Amino acid sequence: MLDIAEELDQWARQGREFAVATVVAVGGSAPRQPGAALAVDSEGTAIGSVSGGCVEGAVYALCQQALEDGETVLERFGYSDEDAFAVGLTCGGVIDILVTPVRADTPGREVFAAALSAAARGRAAAVVRVTEGPAELLGRAILVQDGPDGEGGYEGTLGGHPELDRTAAGEARALLDAGRTATVEMGESGSRCGQPLTILVESSVPPPRMIVFGAIDFASALVRIGKFLGYHVTVCDARPVFATPARFPDADDIVVEWPHTYLERTETDARTVLCVLTHDAKFDIPLLELALRLPVAYVGAMGSRRTHLDRNERLRDVGVTELELARLRSPIGLDLGARTPEETALSIASEIVANRRGGSGVSLTGAHTPIHPDAAAPSGRLGSVA
Repeated sequence: MLDIAEELDQWARQGREFAVATVVAVGGSAPRQPGAALAVDSEGTAIGSVSGGCVEGAVYALCQQALEDGETVLERFGYSDEDAFAVGLTCGGVIDILVTPVRADTPGREVFAAALSAAARGRAAAVVRVTEGPAELLGRAILVQDGPDGEGGYEGTLGGHPELDRTAAGEARALLDAGRTATVEMGESGSRCGQPLTILVESSVPPPRMIVFGAIDFASALVRIGKFLGYHVTVCDARPVFATPARFPDADDIVVEWPHTYLERTETDARTVLCVLTHDAKFDIPLLELALRLPVAYVGAMGSRRTHLDRNERLRDVGVTELELARLRSPIGLDLGARTPEETALSIASEIVANRRGGSGVSLTGAHTPIHPDAAAPSGRLGSVA
């Protein structure tokens, strides 16, 4: 639901009634992960997607029904070997979808509205909903947000035992801190005892950062694709004549400063990607010496193989260890045969995605690995994915 928060926030502010269908569990090869959503309002307008097209029509009808009768429902969709054109996932996967009406008389509508508002404005927030358990608890919601002290409380109720709310909020806090969406099993009283139920925790966190060092033509193309992938993109270069809004209109921030000085003072986290495109030793060495010691997701540096070897020796000379050097993706990007700035940016972005998702970077043609490895789950209960 929070993946389409901007549009749903507008609907909520306008007082529109709608139903939202959310993927809560997946099994096998499924195109969308838990948290993906499709919403339908009372006028029949639809936004979002739960399957990339496989079951959208059936889910649309479920949303319309939920709007009419006000009932929350959990539905499973899977591939039909008997009839590939029947309602089901032709990719062979299985998904569970929770359809929740958000009407004027929906209990906790204000919780949904607050969650959508927070997510639409880039604030960290997590929504908890019961996806399996007593029927009277389905569709109820709790909202957890970061407070000024980094802790914050929660609002709303799942409608059961008070301890259930506290336990669910604690689980949501942990997943929000990690920026993850996942399902959690617990007892209906909030302990591991009693009738079991499953909650879905949807986390929405500010976009991850991409910092591009070096205001060159390749950087301009990388900024555009970084924005397309959902990053908050910063361009940093010590040369004011090159680091200008006119050259990088798509960048969120443009910083004129020595790269290593800026990296020392700016905030990074485990989702941050650092792309060093300067291939100039006076910039690269102090920058990479620092970057390779930060707990960030990705550090890549542009340059020829000769530049790479020379740069590695210089980094060793300033005390960078072999273990730290092993984190460096250099020459940056995957081997796509790229020539143009746009092709090179695609090469770099492909490596970032492969690194983030655990992909091999090889062609899927002829391969025997799962297309959606994160979605693979053992038989039986469906798995959940961050």
